[in-house]
Amino acid sequence: MIFVNLPVADLDRSIAFYEAIGGTKEPKFSNDKAAMIRLSGTIHVMLLAHDFYQGFTPKPIADAHATSAVLLAISAGSRSAVDAAIDRAAAAGGKPDIGPKQEMGEMMYGRSFEDPDGHHWEVMWMDEAAAEQGADSFESVGA
Repeated sequence: MIFVNLPVADLDRSIAFYEAIGGTKEPKFSNDKAAMIRLSGTIHVMLLAHDFYQGFTPKPIADAHATSAVLLAISAGSRSAVDAAIDRAAAAGGKPDIGPKQEMGEMMYGRSFEDPDGHHWEVMWMDEAAAEQGADSFESVGA
């Protein structure tokens, strides 16, 4: 399993956002300082209030609206599923298409959104047959 730990300024707002884009809050691992959001059977987002997050690291919390340290990417089953995910994020208060759309012919398609705390998420669809051929098949499309 993967647990993505994100510092959030307003825990309730972040819970509402992630539920609106399809996540499910796990009450057994949620309280007034943190919430576990299940995105899939293997991907979980831990939303941590700033004071709680700070207990795990001596480093200052970055302002994700101003800096970038990570691009989080999740897959979708189709191009239309990518678009639907971005639409849900925008309707829930996220900022859509913060990066350029990734159009790679019939091989790959992706779009992005920013959550209310500025965390950058990408939603990607990839043709499985093209993926089997490796990165070279994708690079030739962008050339």
